[in-house]
Amino acid sequence: MEMERIIKEIERQKNVPNLNFSIKEKTEDFTRKLFYTLFDRQTEVANNIMELGKDFEVLAKLVCWEPGSPCQDIWKDYLQKLPEILEKLNYDARAIAENDPAANSVEEVYLSYPGFFAIAVYRLSHEFYRFGLPLVPRLMTECAHRLTGTDINPGAKIGNSFFIDHATGVVIGETAIIEDNVKIYQGVTLGALYVDSSLKNIKRHPTIKSNVTIYANATILGGETVIGENSIIGGNVWLTKSVPANSMVSHQPQISIKNTINE
Repeated sequence: MEMERIIKEIERQKNVPNLNFSIKEKTEDFTRKLFYTLFDRQTEVANNIMELGKDFEVLAKLVCWEPGSPCQDIWKDYLQKLPEILEKLNYDARAIAENDPAANSVEEVYLSYPGFFAIAVYRLSHEFYRFGLPLVPRLMTECAHRLTGTDINPGAKIGNSFFIDHATGVVIGETAIIEDNVKIYQGVTLGALYVDSSLKNIKRHPTIKSNVTIYANATILGGETVIGENSIIGGNVWLTKSVPANSMVSHQPQISIKNTINE
């Protein structure tokens, strides 16, 4: 029968043996529970930590299909890092509240700022990335990407008191390094000069030194590109070369304004 042929052909084409979409769903649930455990006053910490441990055990079995993988042993070490991660995130929230005149309280930052949520999920996923846990860190940041429009690869290295304003269309690549007290605005890209699989494990994204501000829609590319301390990168700037400390970089568009009434 034609239907049987179609079914067999579909089954033949489903040739990725470890592709299990429940991994994505379970990771999203795990991420949400972890976020609430750290921040929500009504979420009881002790019980949730126990539940998260069980959830992680399930995830680890799903994603660690390579023989001899020590994934399930990661959770105990990860727990040791959680207080430090939370401390960094509290610094991030205060940096947003202190720098953004639109922020009426630090509670508003935690509850409503997509930039803070994206940074929080990044920091929580980054430690899993450092421990070598496959797939889960990337799925965690993709969850934040889908909800906020901000794409921070879990491999990026980001210092203290990080502030993303508006947090829409921001892209931060895997090997990017961002030091302390950096502020970036919507549409900023910290990317690679080009995409090629041979660049794996090579630094291909820029370094942003401390106290730098990068305004909307600026694009900074390349692993050797360094933005020096205390610099200001203006909106719509395109950079593929380093900038010394204390620089101001601007883009000068040509704008023509005509009076259409007298034409």
